[in-house]
Amino acid sequence: MEKTLVIVESPAKAKSISKFLGRKYFVRASMGHVRDLPKSQFGVDIENGFAPKYITIRGKGEIIKELRNAVKKADQVLLASDPDREGEAIAWHLLNLLDMDATQPCRIEFNEITKQAVQQAVKNPRPIDMNRVNAQQARRILDRLVGYNLSPLLWRKVKKGLSAGRVQSVAVRLIVDREEEIGAFVPEEYWTLTARLQKENGQAFTAKLHKIGNDKAQISDAATMQKIIQELGGVSYRVVSVQRKEKLRHAPLPFITSTLQQEASRKLNFTARKTMLLAQQLYEGIELGNEGPVGLVTYIRTDSSRVSETARQEAAQYISERYGSSFVPEKVRKAPVKGRIQDAHEAIRPTAVYREPDAIKQYLTPDQYKLYRLIWSRFVASQMSPAVYDTTTVDVAAGKYLFRASGAVIRFSGFMQVYIEGTDEEEKETLAELPELVENEVLKQVGLEPKQHFTQPPPRYTDATLIKALEEKGIGRPSTYAPIVETILKRGYVVREKKLFYPTELGILVVHLLKDYFPSIIDVEFTASVEEKLDEVEEGEQDWVKLLEEFYGPFKETLARAEEEIGRLEVAEEVSEETCPQCGRHLVFKMGRFGKFLACPGFPDCRFTKPLLEATGVPCPQCAGEMVQRRSKKGRVFYGCSNYPQCDFVVWDRPTNEKCPVCGSMMVLRSVRGQEQLRCVNETAHGQEITVRNALPDGPPVAEAAAAGGKSASGRKKAKTAL
Repeated sequence: MEKTLVIVESPAKAKSISKFLGRKYFVRASMGHVRDLPKSQFGVDIENGFAPKYITIRGKGEIIKELRNAVKKADQVLLASDPDREGEAIAWHLLNLLDMDATQPCRIEFNEITKQAVQQAVKNPRPIDMNRVNAQQARRILDRLVGYNLSPLLWRKVKKGLSAGRVQSVAVRLIVDREEEIGAFVPEEYWTLTARLQKENGQAFTAKLHKIGNDKAQISDAATMQKIIQELGGVSYRVVSVQRKEKLRHAPLPFITSTLQQEASRKLNFTARKTMLLAQQLYEGIELGNEGPVGLVTYIRTDSSRVSETARQEAAQYISERYGSSFVPEKVRKAPVKGRIQDAHEAIRPTAVYREPDAIKQYLTPDQYKLYRLIWSRFVASQMSPAVYDTTTVDVAAGKYLFRASGAVIRFSGFMQVYIEGTDEEEKETLAELPELVENEVLKQVGLEPKQHFTQPPPRYTDATLIKALEEKGIGRPSTYAPIVETILKRGYVVREKKLFYPTELGILVVHLLKDYFPSIIDVEFTASVEEKLDEVEEGEQDWVKLLEEFYGPFKETLARAEEEIGRLEVAEEVSEETCPQCGRHLVFKMGRFGKFLACPGFPDCRFTKPLLEATGVPCPQCAGEMVQRRSKKGRVFYGCSNYPQCDFVVWDRPTNEKCPVCGSMMVLRSVRGQEQLRCVNETAHGQEITVRNALPDGPPVAEAAAAGGKSASGRKKAKTAL
């Protein structure tokens, strides 16, 4: 019997694929890349067409030996690495290391790990696509040209250990530019006026001042507002127009890589890296009891929202059975094409829409379940009918002032039955249902609410908004968003605090240096144009060596000029009032992997360091110490006693001075579905549910005990928040 060897990247993927193939096949894993450029040297021969010098990755020798032995036992070898540039490069490196015939069809790829997709793929092997390989090589060498030339410059001019990346530096620039916008922002005062109006039958509603005469209402100060309120004192309010319309709200498109990372950040509080790790597990296969390993989602690195006809039909059938035929749209919705997309794969979707999240929850970790549910819900919703609203806009005249009220009622929930997309913007005012109103109807004014506001600076980037900006500006590609974010954090150029990115002093200095001497490297449009050219290489429209030549010539000249002109730069250290207990010097603030800490400036002679503790003002319930914010070894924030190690009291949630009305223990602020709730640290012990409310919208939270006879801790429902 002829034997076929199939080589994939991971053991999980190998296990999932094996069950779809017969006894004629055996599957092995390469454990990712097997060759790369050396770390200890440049590894690119610029004089000979930028020829790369590849070496076997340290630790992969035994794996390659096992693969070579497996090849000897096989009549055919199929390379089944991931269906993208990186996967194509892995296949090409394996082909060379295993002495395979490059002219033979040996490459297979599939967008999902299902029986049909895998069996179809092994029947249709093709030769290695060298355009894809060259695109990957060009990107790798471009990054090496920048990193291995700019980094030593930074060592000499700023400090040792720094590095600069072609794409990562642009991401840091976005964060630095945003921080400078925020610093330069000057808030402007403005006011809004809301009138509470009432019909004769007592029904009330609110309307906002919309126009003054023929001009849009713009109120800049309290004096102007006071004058308007006085003029409205004796006027009558009359309905001048009522407009009723039907409004459709269409479902969001199924996920692509960037939108998955954005939504997982918004809804699940996952970092981009965590999202991709979990998504890769769902793609490669999860053990589902007697079913064995099953690939739950399609390939997770894609910039296309295309859905196969088979998947669309299966979704339509499921939606019709589960929700009714009215929830299946009459026409297939086509995704708008924005810019150049590779479109090599489908959107990210479940491999089987009938595999509902709750049906397999027992086989998934909590985080795997959350992400699978998010992907499943988004895909099902994307194939459903739009939601239908009945909207009403009412204009009310009061002398020369025009007030406007808007209301909306959902007539048909459509896709919203399953999923509602998150947003990065502040929640807009909810449109409530308005009473029945007719033109010329006279209304009674029962109250005026003036409100002062100030314009806000642009918000700092989060994982979601940074990835969105990178995608919109054409920086990076689906496989690079998560590594970009992780790299700039690891290098200490930015820090993430409460989901927001802040540039460090070091990040600001490096960005300004690159702006002055390497404007193209740090330029958003230039970096996006390089991505376009790499896409052209993949499509066979651009020669990869010529691309490198066009880049390296000007870059080399700029590098030489910078070497001559840049003097030694110093990163000013922020000095604290605390002194080093070992040598007496004033400690300075340093930036580490998990944020700021205190260190002695006498390093390396004095190596004293001290964590920077944020005081909470809450006394420790076990001793006379104070609760302070700390970080675990993995960077997670927790709160412990300042007298540690003498006192080891710790809590994960932010402590407060409130006391539990049931047992008198400390109350902590816990985030539940995006809202902060007061919870007793001892609630699992006393089994009493705590209802949480705020005394006033902006007032301190107040905790109340639930009614007597509360449920046990295990059966207790989550506390609700009422304002």
